[in-house]
Amino acid sequence: MLLTSLPSSDALHAVAEELHGKGRVVMETTPLPIEDKERARDTLAKKGIVLLDCRSPAPARRRAPKDWWSSRAATRRDSARRSRSCGLLARGTTTSAKFGNGSKDEVRRQPAGGDPQRFRRRGFALGLKAGLDPKTIYDVIANSAGASRMFQVRGPQMVANDYDDATISVQLFQKDMRIIGDFAARHGVATPLFNTSAMIYNAAMAQGHAEEDTAAVCAVLEALSGIKR
Repeated sequence: MLLTSLPSSDALHAVAEELHGKGRVVMETTPLPIEDKERARDTLAKKGIVLLDCRSPAPARRRAPKDWWSSRAATRRDSARRSRSCGLLARGTTTSAKFGNGSKDEVRRQPAGGDPQRFRRRGFALGLKAGLDPKTIYDVIANSAGASRMFQVRGPQMVANDYDDATISVQLFQKDMRIIGDFAARHGVATPLFNTSAMIYNAAMAQGHAEEDTAAVCAVLEALSGIKR
């Protein structure tokens, strides 16, 4: 099995063209346009290689509780403590799974899960402005009903005010946001909070956080609020 996390559609197609090894399974984990993943799937299928459409690599890297994927049942390999198929059909059917559902669910998850994350970062900045200790803010949120896996991952970075160890950089997430925005527009779905959040990431780029973790938007909000640490 080969796990890939490629920076662009061009990179995916280049790898698909060069890759060989009949029977190999490739897990492509980067959010990319579904059409490009389908093209890569077809390129690899001609060489006897199966491409799995999967979610982003950060949870797999930490063996986080969930992983999303879509392809045939026979090619399933667990990369997380709990996996969920977004494409397999009911037991007993012989039809192939719907390729691309893993990406669709990842695109769906970003606006649904990402916007609350940005609210938590705003809350973090508000607590700092009010004079609270960063570690105290993290401990309270992490052990409240507003806790989340992503806050547990990124909260310590916010406490330390150090975003160099990037799980996903602001610059890379800009690419994801374009894909998500285009996907939503094609389906005629309103994503007002997601669209508004783009301004914060644009500000992060302008303030020099491009290569830092997306948690650095907390630093952006601190700067906008006149908070100095």
